[in-house]
Amino acid sequence: MASSTTQRSVRRIAVASALTFGAIAVSAGPALAEPVTISGIGTFDIPGVPAQTIQVPGLPALPGAPAPAPLVSAGDKAVQAAASKIGSPYVYGASGPDSFDCSGLVQWAFKQAGINLPRTSYDQASAGTPVSTSALKPGDVVSFYGGSHSGIYAGNGEVIHAATSGTPVKRAPLSSMPMDGARRY
Repeated sequence: MASSTTQRSVRRIAVASALTFGAIAVSAGPALAEPVTISGIGTFDIPGVPAQTIQVPGLPALPGAPAPAPLVSAGDKAVQAAASKIGSPYVYGASGPDSFDCSGLVQWAFKQAGINLPRTSYDQASAGTPVSTSALKPGDVVSFYGGSHSGIYAGNGEVIHAATSGTPVKRAPLSSMPMDGARRY
């Protein structure tokens, strides 16, 4: 088992080592070399590496090759997670997965994206990197009412938040509450 893992690691290192300053450095090898196709660059014989196609980010895919999956930021993942909870009940002190308070929703959504945030809205308003209103991106944590309320900026001037008792998690205009600041994680 360890031998198989070592061989895969060596093969990956061999391919990675072949990319040097944007050029391919391929040494002359025995006749056992297998072709490796690197999109946008070409096909090369690299000894000991099984035939494969490598998609290099930023280069066009070869005809017939599947397109690479788009990159999704942690902020976008947090927005998707929060949006999946629209309609869930507000419960003070709850942090999911079935009910939330404002900071519990924010913390839970980011946890789904692999990021640990503080639990309270006040702490969420002071951690992370400050962001101006004009530079907001989906996934930024927005603070309202002196830091006593938090939500997730969803883009297009909207925020997803758990408002108050009796009001489920919802999407609302960012301008519907007095915003104090925003943070990016």
